[in-house]
Amino acid sequence: MQNDNKNTLMFIVSAFAILIGYQFFVLGPQQKKAEAEFRAKKAAEQQSAAKAGVTLDANGNPAPLRLSRDAAKALSPRIEVDTPALSGSIALKGARIDDLFLRKYDETTKKDSPPVELFRPEGAEHAWFADFGWAGANLPGLPDSRTVWTAAPGQVLRPNSPVTLTYDNGLGLTFTRVIAVDDQAMFTVTDSVKNNGTNGLQLAPYATVQRQGISDALGKNQIVHEGAIGVLGAADEQKLEMAKYGKWKKDKPLQSFDSVGGWTGITDKYWLAALIPGQDQAIKAQYRVTNVAGIDVYDVNFLGPVQVLNPGATVSQTTRLFAGAKTVPLLRKYEYGATPAPAIWEFWNRTKAEIPRFDDAVDWGMFRFFTRPIFNILEVFYKLVGNFGLAILLLTVVLKLVLYPMADKSYESMAKMKKIAPEVEKLKTKHKDDPAKQQQEMMALYQKEKINPMMGCLPMLIQIPVFYALYKVLTVTIEMRHAPFFGWIQDLSAPDPTTMFNLFGLIPWDPGSLPLIGAMIAHLGVWPLLYGFTMWLTTAMNPPAGDPIQQKIFQWFPVIFTFTLSGFAVGLVIYWCWSNVLTIFQQYIIMRRYKVENPIDQIIARLRGKTAGAT
Repeated sequence: MQNDNKNTLMFIVSAFAILIGYQFFVLGPQQKKAEAEFRAKKAAEQQSAAKAGVTLDANGNPAPLRLSRDAAKALSPRIEVDTPALSGSIALKGARIDDLFLRKYDETTKKDSPPVELFRPEGAEHAWFADFGWAGANLPGLPDSRTVWTAAPGQVLRPNSPVTLTYDNGLGLTFTRVIAVDDQAMFTVTDSVKNNGTNGLQLAPYATVQRQGISDALGKNQIVHEGAIGVLGAADEQKLEMAKYGKWKKDKPLQSFDSVGGWTGITDKYWLAALIPGQDQAIKAQYRVTNVAGIDVYDVNFLGPVQVLNPGATVSQTTRLFAGAKTVPLLRKYEYGATPAPAIWEFWNRTKAEIPRFDDAVDWGMFRFFTRPIFNILEVFYKLVGNFGLAILLLTVVLKLVLYPMADKSYESMAKMKKIAPEVEKLKTKHKDDPAKQQQEMMALYQKEKINPMMGCLPMLIQIPVFYALYKVLTVTIEMRHAPFFGWIQDLSAPDPTTMFNLFGLIPWDPGSLPLIGAMIAHLGVWPLLYGFTMWLTTAMNPPAGDPIQQKIFQWFPVIFTFTLSGFAVGLVIYWCWSNVLTIFQQYIIMRRYKVENPIDQIIARLRGKTAGAT
């Protein structure tokens, strides 16, 4: 019995040693060789094509340039894509997903606006598409962008209705591609290869998302990430890997990542195309920029492990493709799959994610620990009231309530300082030639009145992180895009569309067309002016600055900030304006409590005086 146990143990150890040795000395070198040949082949093809002035596709094949979209689309027979969220087609030539529109999103807020275009076929300007396939060393007949696949007539890709494409290379290999899609934005591509020959082969699956040139508008916004993005690395060490278009091209045109699972793709401000391999699959991902015939080709791809294809056998690879809008609930749904997403106070919980950190496709920024909860609260309020503008007002109230004790102390200190302002001026006059004595007497006065002069800075300091977080949320989340408020505000993520310089639209003239100052006055509309008034009133209720020059500067602050914020998202202006109103109300109550003169009572008194005079 003891010998049997010993033999069994020796067999297990020997088997593991053989498997590890086979992986290390056979499959490992084969994988590296396949990767090197695949990369070298693509680089050589692109270099030669560049010399000839020809653009190549993801498989290194010639492609026409700058056709109209319809002309590029007509170069291939197609299978229609028809889902509640997507419309478009799949090209049988190359079996690519290269023609998609987002049905739920319009280009503008106009009623006749076309839907947002996501993918466009190669050959058209700014082509964007996803491609899948197999790579192998010295294997003729692998399908590429020129290969026309076969499909049964009448197929339409719909949810629960996948389409099947086939290709026989005539050299003993039969390729099958099954493409499925759900009712939102996720494609599932299953590639299979059957070896009908007599020799064993080695293949490695790959997938790529490629953009052939980008518009001038992309990559210019400093607060939003646009470019390559992915969560890659070892299973317990995956990191968010990003490469912004400009920096990607200039500093790191070629980046490689070893990863187990994860995801990678190309993102715009609101839209994402992401490749998602099996989460237990070892891959070699790559971010690459090459210039072909004067066009920058941005390519994010991954190469899977080498698979041995014996005679009569079949190998398969399944890759998912997310192609759609980066709505946070949808990303979280895919991230956690059947597992419920964490509650809003558990946003850091990633232990059960099926697609790791998928909602980080939204650029939360380096202060994500603050911006993400702000969005979560807004989302909760939106579900309650059905309007993101009202949700912003409710968020402001909640923040004011949370910070009320601290703000109350601050405004109390400011009210006391304004009350003793005449005494402070007397001390300054009395000790104008002795600054040390002046400062000593002022500090004694503050101590006597129990005033902390530094407390007056707290309201502004507290608002800075909130302002940044809301600015980030309004800028990067698609939930704010084209979200209406009331009246003329139809997009909280855009500036106020009115301006006082054409009488708020009564005069048919665009002040933004003026050189130099046009951008400054183009959005000086109702909400920026309301903000300017509330800021002036807030400033007037504060104690005057000690230095006359500082007083002049503070008097100009409302004007400067009004012009500055007029170009910001109007949702942000609404937040700050409403925050100022709540601050003014709180300050007014405190100033009345301490019997301090305030501009509101002065305005009321003047209005009453005018009324009495008229009477």
